[in-house]
Amino acid sequence: MELLDYIKRIEERFREVERELQNPEVFSNREKLAELVKERKSLEAIVSVGKEYEEVLRKIEEDKDIVENEQDEELRDIAKEELKGLEERKEHLEFKIKRLLVPKDPNDEKNVIMEIRGAAGGEEANLFAGDLFRMYKRYAERKGWGVEVVDAHPTDLGGYKLVVFMIKGQGAYSRLKYESGVHRVQRVPVTESGGRIHTSTATVAVLPEVEDVEVEINPNDLEIETFRAGGPGGQNVNKLSTAVRIVHKPTGLVVVCQDERSQYKNKMKAMRVLKARLYDMEKRKRDEAISAERRSQVGTGERSEKIRTYNFPQNRVTDHRINYTIYRLADFLDGDIDEIIDKLILEEETKKMEEMGIAH
Repeated sequence: MELLDYIKRIEERFREVERELQNPEVFSNREKLAELVKERKSLEAIVSVGKEYEEVLRKIEEDKDIVENEQDEELRDIAKEELKGLEERKEHLEFKIKRLLVPKDPNDEKNVIMEIRGAAGGEEANLFAGDLFRMYKRYAERKGWGVEVVDAHPTDLGGYKLVVFMIKGQGAYSRLKYESGVHRVQRVPVTESGGRIHTSTATVAVLPEVEDVEVEINPNDLEIETFRAGGPGGQNVNKLSTAVRIVHKPTGLVVVCQDERSQYKNKMKAMRVLKARLYDMEKRKRDEAISAERRSQVGTGERSEKIRTYNFPQNRVTDHRINYTIYRLADFLDGDIDEIIDKLILEEETKKMEEMGIAH
């Protein structure tokens, strides 16, 4: 389908939505109203750029006509000069429209739940898991997003066997979903006296936080236990049983939350993580193709499986999915990760454009 055909269809649907929003019956249906308002907002952006695109095409045709048929040489030169700028503007608008036409992930605007585990490499892997946790915390700070720890199993050297946390902010999932997978580090560990470079890995899982209406849980399916929160080395840091462990008996999923001093708050956080995991399981069942892709991204944590490598001797970060490298490792680990995320988003959008037949 030609780009102009897509624009015409969008303009037609935009007018339909406008008419529906004027229907008094819609105002009595809050869910329908919210749905239409959201759709109108997404369509409006395409309609606005589409109008500018159509105007540029009209001007290009006018200038071409002048170049071909005008007798006045000065007018022809002016038209030729205008054409250069118009052609550049046309290309820019075409790409902008194509990106707007790519269907959005319905989870993009949601908060995320992230799980980082030290994988292959022993204590060095746990230290790297800690580095990744700090990197995402710094990234969230740069974006003005909030971070809440759900469960953490720190090690004596400052790493993490496991850390589960939420990042709250508009569009958090749209950017952090690309972080799912095996992350590999190559450096001289603090535990290595001989100065040899070791390779270790940590796994990252990213789940969208889900609403209550999206996942229903039967209370009878839950086994809830409370215990005293523990610190590094296994010592109990609280005298009261504020930590919560929830077992979802049908699936065997286990969620632990011990970060809050309140048992109630820990239970609420644990339930949110459980809902996100159950939602993810259902999503994978509905779409086995996506399921296989996600499993291949997260992998087992083996050194040979990786989405990204952090090489300290070369000051290098390489994302293997897009074969893209930057040489500012310290900045990246300090949360300046947008350059690679932007490239990953562009790569995904380009693939979707190709599937839609509008890539070129």
